[in-house]
Amino acid sequence: MSKRWFSLFLLLGLNISALFGQEIITAEKYLEMVSETYGSIRDYEAHIVIRSGSTEMAGNVSHLTPSFLRIDFTKPAEQVIVFNGEELTIYLPEFRAALTQNVKQSGRTSGAGLATAQGLSMLKRNYVPSFVTGPNPEPLESNSRERVIKLRLTRRSISEGFREIILSINPDTKLIRRIEGRTIAEGDLRFDFTSIKINQGIPELRFVYDSPASANMYHNFLFKDPD
Repeated sequence: MSKRWFSLFLLLGLNISALFGQEIITAEKYLEMVSETYGSIRDYEAHIVIRSGSTEMAGNVSHLTPSFLRIDFTKPAEQVIVFNGEELTIYLPEFRAALTQNVKQSGRTSGAGLATAQGLSMLKRNYVPSFVTGPNPEPLESNSRERVIKLRLTRRSISEGFREIILSINPDTKLIRRIEGRTIAEGDLRFDFTSIKINQGIPELRFVYDSPASANMYHNFLFKDPD
């Protein structure tokens, strides 16, 4: 065998060995990697934009493990949503109304809460993941220079609030850049997260919220506290 042919076979053999030595990343494995990233996050803050149909809301979201969540809106201005692990408070400045609800923890979450370790744990249990096009980064949207890896999550049970969820994930940080969900009522919701900061030492005091004295209070506006 000539040296030329020997070199060709050697190169082919090395390439085949490298191919079989690489771990195949499935959608399930990739979702697990993202979940592990969020499992290492103690606190999280970001700018958030929420779109539903022609309605757009924007503000700053803060999260502290295990279940503290706060959104201070700039659009609509002064609107606030706070959950301290036990009580949900929503302040609606347009109506000068503060809505509160005692909440028993369950295995469900929605919206911005999906971009947390607890939210991802729920998704792994209740949704089947697949790549939208494949495991390689693709544009966030048409003509976008930002590249992400997209996972499609399909519900296992009709009891889930979202029929389908698409996660757009930063391939370098494994942080969620965008969540797109289709509800059981065929409505579309989109959550965009930018300017993300993690493990900044957010105190629990950030999730203590006192409604304005002029606000009309509506307690347990969703359902009565069973206790």
